[in-house]
Amino acid sequence: MQAGFRAFRIYAQQVFERAAIESLRLADLSAGDVIIKVHYSSVNYKDALAGSGRGKILRQSPLVGGIDLAGEVVSSSHPVFSAGQLVLVNGSGLSETHDGGYSEYARVPSDWVVTMPDGLQPRTAMLIGTAGFTAGLAIQRLLDNHQTPEQGPILVTGASGGVGSYAIQLLHQLGFEVIALTRKTDAHDYLTGLGASQVLAVEQLKQDDAQLHKGLWAGAIDNLGGTVLASLTKSVKPWGNIVSVGMAASVDIKTSTLPFILRGISLLGVSSANCPQSLRKKIWQQLGAQWRPQKLAQVCAGEVGLDDLPEVFEKLLTADVRGRYLVKLLAED
Repeated sequence: MQAGFRAFRIYAQQVFERAAIESLRLADLSAGDVIIKVHYSSVNYKDALAGSGRGKILRQSPLVGGIDLAGEVVSSSHPVFSAGQLVLVNGSGLSETHDGGYSEYARVPSDWVVTMPDGLQPRTAMLIGTAGFTAGLAIQRLLDNHQTPEQGPILVTGASGGVGSYAIQLLHQLGFEVIALTRKTDAHDYLTGLGASQVLAVEQLKQDDAQLHKGLWAGAIDNLGGTVLASLTKSVKPWGNIVSVGMAASVDIKTSTLPFILRGISLLGVSSANCPQSLRKKIWQQLGAQWRPQKLAQVCAGEVGLDDLPEVFEKLLTADVRGRYLVKLLAED
């Protein structure tokens, strides 16, 4: 391929320098044995941090942004993949150590590539994207640690964001009662429409120095970190699970050992970037089948192009987004 193609490239060697749309050739991209014509990507919180310079995400520079992508194989030297096959890639170093999905073409190692699950197409796969995948991982962690609907409600914090929106949907579809926690005063109808039985304001959550609170939730999925996550450790019922998936409020947590040794709670982590590939494929297969979100349209905040990314990053970082933005790379025929 000799012609140039558009890509959103980030320069951040020691500090953030700039991010802009450039014309690239395949030779400019990171190494890999599968070349993909990208149809769609999406905008995640991590993408906004990287593309705006608000967070140190890139571990080498320059790199094409975008931590996920879906599209069509153009060529592959690996026998598992062939031209015309629909595939997706998320995490695995995209936009950290390897050129990512904000490009009309991508080149990646074959062991990062997931065959498009039955029930999904590139657009729906990226509408789910890393946010839905992370929610799926979090729920798998709950289930693996013996969480059941009979134990009681699951609290989802940062509920109106991408991960929160999908966590509510998936938990509801699996028979769990879900309580949503949000700072957005206008999000009640949106969140109950996704399956939340109640919507609480962050201010309703006790965030004091007490070592234990009354047990209120059977478990939680937390997108915020900081004092909210600390409060959850104190207010989850005995043998409940908390899955930590984000740090939108803070990377710090101050709590005590008492909830762990007196109530037997578990604090579980999720890392979508370096998830084992076998588990990654399992989650994506479930997201295309029995876990397929039933309210995808409600979560779509909009469909944008590469030129719109800086504005969308700013909206995401100022919590002015409900749901997820799709990034369309495939030109109309």
